[in-house]
Amino acid sequence: MKPYDCITDFIFYETEIEKADLILIPGSRQQRLMEKAAFLYSEGYAPLILPSGGYQESLKGTEWEFLRNIGVSLGVPRDVILKEDKARNTFENARYSWEVVKQHSLQLKKVILVTKAFHSRRALMTYQTVFPETIKFMVCTVPDYGNITKDNWHSEEKKIRVVMNEVVKIGNYFPDHIKKWS
Repeated sequence: MKPYDCITDFIFYETEIEKADLILIPGSRQQRLMEKAAFLYSEGYAPLILPSGGYQESLKGTEWEFLRNIGVSLGVPRDVILKEDKARNTFENARYSWEVVKQHSLQLKKVILVTKAFHSRRALMTYQTVFPETIKFMVCTVPDYGNITKDNWHSEEKKIRVVMNEVVKIGNYFPDHIKKWS
């Protein structure tokens, strides 16, 4: 065991995937997220996909639009891709996605969260904070463009910084929520 194994186990979270009511994607400029969601959709894991994400200068548009276009190019029908295009951070991804779920009167029992591997714990905790406790979350991860994985994050300075930044963000995001969870 290495001293950082506990960080690996905590940050890089993934579950088994089963049929669900919805696939969620936190906002991102990572094409792989929609590629994975489109694959899960095509395999019948869920009837709807909800990418989230607001305007990004580097995209000259919204993360939602970027992800939607990838999904459509992969054969996902436009009408099964729900729209959330305001979010600027992970908490807003979750909050605004929950608003979309309510607007569509979706009765969710199970959802699949497709996220970058190093972002999986914080994304899960964030969505669990916003969505009702009765919803079962399954987490499906993909490597980001930097190819940060549970097996290599500790091998390069840049990867270490990215993962440790996730640890810091978790510490900053959740102190006020812990009392509500108990």
